[in-house]
Amino acid sequence: MITRLNVATVYVLDKEEALDFYVGKLGLEKSNDVRQGDYRWLTVRVPGDPSTEISLEQPGAPLHDEATAQQIRELVTKGALGGLVFITDDARALYDDLTAKGVTDFTQEPTEHFYGTDLGVRDPFGNHIRVLQQGS
Repeated sequence: MITRLNVATVYVLDKEEALDFYVGKLGLEKSNDVRQGDYRWLTVRVPGDPSTEISLEQPGAPLHDEATAQQIRELVTKGALGGLVFITDDARALYDDLTAKGVTDFTQEPTEHFYGTDLGVRDPFGNHIRVLQQGS
């Protein structure tokens, strides 16, 4: 029986830029940063939550041949590879914080819905991110 999710993958085009965005702007923390030859296993996670990590994975060797890597890069840039959903206590304050840190690629400003308030943003590569403040 499966008991929890450990790692989810997001494809990025540059791991240093991804680290700056996910840690420096979104406020996640770096979890693992391990090199084995040319390969770099880089993960981030929500601060204080060691149960789930996000692998920031670049298309290419050793996981993909070059033709496949190029297709994945194109899909990432189009925002066609899914995304992430986070929870926050205050969507409007997070929006203000992200704006102050120079984040501009919002797909939706904080908006009230029957389930709560959420906002949408893209990472520097095109991946969709939703952040939800659950209603009471």
